[in-house]
Amino acid sequence: MEKFIKIIILSASLSFIASSLFAQKAEKIQLTQTTGEFTQKELKLKAGKEYVFEVKNDGVDHELGFVIAPKGQTAQKNHIPEAYLANAIKNGETSTSKTVTLEKGEYVYFCPLNPTPLYTLIVK
Repeated sequence: MEKFIKIIILSASLSFIASSLFAQKAEKIQLTQTTGEFTQKELKLKAGKEYVFEVKNDGVDHELGFVIAPKGQTAQKNHIPEAYLANAIKNGETSTSKTVTLEKGEYVYFCPLNPTPLYTLIVK
């Protein structure tokens, strides 16, 4: 029985280590929103690479979000849902997206709640 418990503990530990290593694989892209705009005006990323978007609300007095969509296709049905933040962010707060992998092409990022212009995201 002790051997079985040790195997379970070892298995759980290895699983935790593996998931930690996998989580570190994604590159974090940090963005800041101020009133009516992002401070970063354009992003250039590599196709097939994993990214996590971290967005900070810096001085906007209401909740904010984050959207990525193919250029020219900003309707909600075309949004990349993995890029949505885990939760809307209030002034001074930061939130992250799930892991996002984008194909080559042109995208836009924006916040419909702020609202912001459409910013260019190029994936090569």
